[in-house]
Amino acid sequence: MSINSALLAGVSGLVTNSSALAAISDNIANVNTVAYKRNQVNFANVVTAQAVKGKYSAGGVQGITRQFVSTQGLIQASGSTTDLAISGDGFFVVTNKGAGLTAADARSFTRQGSFSVDADGYLKNDSGLYLQGWPIQADGSFVTPPSDLTAMNSINVKNLGAAVSPTANIAISANVDKDNATAPEPIDVNIVDAAGGRHTLRLSFVETATVNQWNMTAEIYPVAADGPITPASPIPVVFNTDGSINTVGGVAPDAFSLNVGWAAALGLPAQDIALNLGKLTQFDEPSSVGSISQDGAGAGNVVAIEVDEEGIVSAIYDNEQVRKVAKIGIGTFPNPDGLAQVSGNAYRPTTAAGEMVIKQAGVGGAGLISPSSLEASTVDLSAEFTGLIQTQKAYSASSKIITTADQMLEELINIKR
Repeated sequence: MSINSALLAGVSGLVTNSSALAAISDNIANVNTVAYKRNQVNFANVVTAQAVKGKYSAGGVQGITRQFVSTQGLIQASGSTTDLAISGDGFFVVTNKGAGLTAADARSFTRQGSFSVDADGYLKNDSGLYLQGWPIQADGSFVTPPSDLTAMNSINVKNLGAAVSPTANIAISANVDKDNATAPEPIDVNIVDAAGGRHTLRLSFVETATVNQWNMTAEIYPVAADGPITPASPIPVVFNTDGSINTVGGVAPDAFSLNVGWAAALGLPAQDIALNLGKLTQFDEPSSVGSISQDGAGAGNVVAIEVDEEGIVSAIYDNEQVRKVAKIGIGTFPNPDGLAQVSGNAYRPTTAAGEMVIKQAGVGGAGLISPSSLEASTVDLSAEFTGLIQTQKAYSASSKIITTADQMLEELINIKR
């Protein structure tokens, strides 16, 4: 009977508008949730077969939930260096635990990049999900397979140990008095060994009887640390007639190097040090030292974490050293709107989403990572409030259908009475 179908249509209208209200409510409640993607319930009519000619049976309406996962949220600056946003396509790969991760543990995907370092040193977002990345290899490279999630691990920035950078390069700018009226003082450089210990390399210059030629002596202090230094002293230093340097030890001044063999008691490996004397001059001016620089650094501790646009996570040490830790991979899908929502503002793969591929940030269509930034929610409050009013009116109208149909049925029953 048409009246019965009208009742069912009214009920379907109530149910579908209730779903629409639930979606709108979720959107409004998550207006400030990082990287939240709004949902919407679209309405589609249901058509039933018309069994009797001239009579119409209402089919009602059904709700179809649509996710706008692929919609880009506004990228906003943040005060934390571990806050991350993706500008473009893709998701962070995350898991529910940091330590002891196995292939059986589920991986999910999120754009909520509000990460911070937890007590164990793992990068974890506000939903308690741990960021995954490719660990750095011994040679400083990254192995980045596009479909093997087990090649990634939870990124830990705490258990890295101290960083030591032995001195490998020294550059000196100085002048030796051509007339030797002022004998040059020894030049002392602080240098760092492979274990972080500090020593002094002393370079002394003595003019020879040969015009424009000096002898340089290289020694390590304290003397107890001194092993054989190659080449052996004295090392000839030859100047040009215009006062510029010609050669050091028979080679170009920027190609000269020393090999320091530490005393056996120290148990240190021999150390090659490039000694650039290209700015050593022999002018008729008092001997002086302009500048000294060396790139060694003693033991340092982690004081900060930084992430670049390519997703490389690095630890910053208080001795100015920077150590790469891992590289963040970006999970991409042909149809991200087809992903299934899970708790924690995250998603899991589905057949509708298509085949997942892990890409490096900014490569192959994957988005770039914006450090010290967060992606805002895609909810437009004004649009949601408008939808709220429309849904309320539609719900009231559907309830009116049921009331009217009920009154008509009552009239039908009263005919028998």
